[in-house]
Amino acid sequence: MMSLAVCCSLSSSSSSGRAVLFKSRFADEEIEADCIRNLGSTANMSDVQEATNQLLDVNLHENQESIQVMESGPRSESEQFQVTIGATVPTGFEQTAADEVTEKLGSSCQISRDRGKIYFDISVESLAQVHCLRSVDNLFVVVQEFKDYQFKETKEEVLKDFEELAGKLPWSDPLKVWKINTSFKKKKTKRKKINQNSGKEKIDNGRGDKTDERDVKKAFTSNPLDSHILDYYENPAIKEEVSTLVGDDLASCKDETDESSKEETNPEVLKFRVTCNRAGEKHCFSSNEAARDFGGAVQEYFKWKADMTNFDVEVLLNIHDHEIVVGIALTEESLHRRNITHFGPTTLRSTVAYGMLRLCAPQPTDIIVDPMCGTGAIPIEGATEWSNCYHIAGDNNPLAVNRAANNISSLLSKSQIKEGRPSWGLPIDAVQWDICSLPLRTGSVDIIVTDMPFGKRMGSKKRNWNLYPACLREMSRVCRPGTGRAVLLTQDKKCFTKALSGMGHVWRKVHTVWVNIGGLHAAVYLLKRTPQAFVHPSEQDGERTLW
Repeated sequence: MMSLAVCCSLSSSSSSGRAVLFKSRFADEEIEADCIRNLGSTANMSDVQEATNQLLDVNLHENQESIQVMESGPRSESEQFQVTIGATVPTGFEQTAADEVTEKLGSSCQISRDRGKIYFDISVESLAQVHCLRSVDNLFVVVQEFKDYQFKETKEEVLKDFEELAGKLPWSDPLKVWKINTSFKKKKTKRKKINQNSGKEKIDNGRGDKTDERDVKKAFTSNPLDSHILDYYENPAIKEEVSTLVGDDLASCKDETDESSKEETNPEVLKFRVTCNRAGEKHCFSSNEAARDFGGAVQEYFKWKADMTNFDVEVLLNIHDHEIVVGIALTEESLHRRNITHFGPTTLRSTVAYGMLRLCAPQPTDIIVDPMCGTGAIPIEGATEWSNCYHIAGDNNPLAVNRAANNISSLLSKSQIKEGRPSWGLPIDAVQWDICSLPLRTGSVDIIVTDMPFGKRMGSKKRNWNLYPACLREMSRVCRPGTGRAVLLTQDKKCFTKALSGMGHVWRKVHTVWVNIGGLHAAVYLLKRTPQAFVHPSEQDGERTLW
């Protein structure tokens, strides 16, 4: 329905001096009110109100029929089409991911007993929003869940049950979701191809072909449900393209059109594979045996063709003790592959970086520092999701700072191509410095988030015994007393605990999250800065001498 804006005012204010840093990133918005201006500059308020009411009445009358069609059309049908989505998340950050789902989708979330998985119900209309979650690695639609599956005593009987199970599952709705997911994935690929071309034309020539863009949008929005999904991706609030939905190797639109017409005349048989993920010690069968027999039954049921590499459909068989979940994958690769293009020896996943940042609850205008940034995974994720904060990425290694700067530049170029116009940039800077002597004022930082050296690929366990206490001392100096907080990731838990025990007057441990980082059992520590002012060690020694 068309809405009429009678008046609107925009105001901006700065709560502190730091807010000035972000002023240049926000463009002034113009709100057109042609229908009001056409009434004449001499019209009084009563004339304006009368004209407004007449215009609204006419508009309501003209759109009444279309509104009724929409309410009884695909929208209401899709709202009733509820499905259960499963997501794999970084181990230890299940609650963080559940909180994000509740906050952004408004859905209640269930944390699985199998660590690293969550489940939630959505309508199909929210499928695109699910792909934009920052804390999840992979997504799948649940076909059916068995919370207490009773396995037979012998391997032959169990595998026989798996074969019979394939024909009893409710495949219809999950396959519809898979089809919708695949359809707008292809359309998004075409859209990116066209945006890249039009973006280059706008950058080079200063203008674009508006008629072609409107035609493209019209072609992609012929289906109301697809239109709703694609409109979500066009929302400027989405700051990051979903890497899974848009592949880097793009076929031309002409080739895809030819393939579509070819499929209509001569439909091809879908290719599939079954992946079994099994956890538990009381199973009399292996993962390969379960995938083999269950996959054979799926092939017999659908008449699909098995292909372990170039498959269209990936069926998941997740087994954890006596719990079985059958699903269909919605992502081809992990969603954590979104920010980093220049990798280092230790590159943190973007999903882990998001979980760490969310633990410290950033607030607008906060200054967030990663003093050992490496490739910049944490500050880049922070600048993407919390753009109303200022992020500083620093490292003592010039190669690491160079990688971080290249990753920031790549993200800006990607955003510029997507939007088809010059980008306003990101609230982030990369600096080379010494972690034990930061070029920052005392008490000037709100949040510190960093991945500390484990002492394996980078540094050594022996060096950590001197490095960790020096790091915590310098962090306590630059962090704001009373309100500052730090989120620190390390696998060298013994060394960190020892270093923290000598910093009880400036740091207080609030929470610990146990995580799995590349097969290593690590910990994320949430620390709170105490109100006590920082006193330099040399000053402490001077006071002791006087006494």
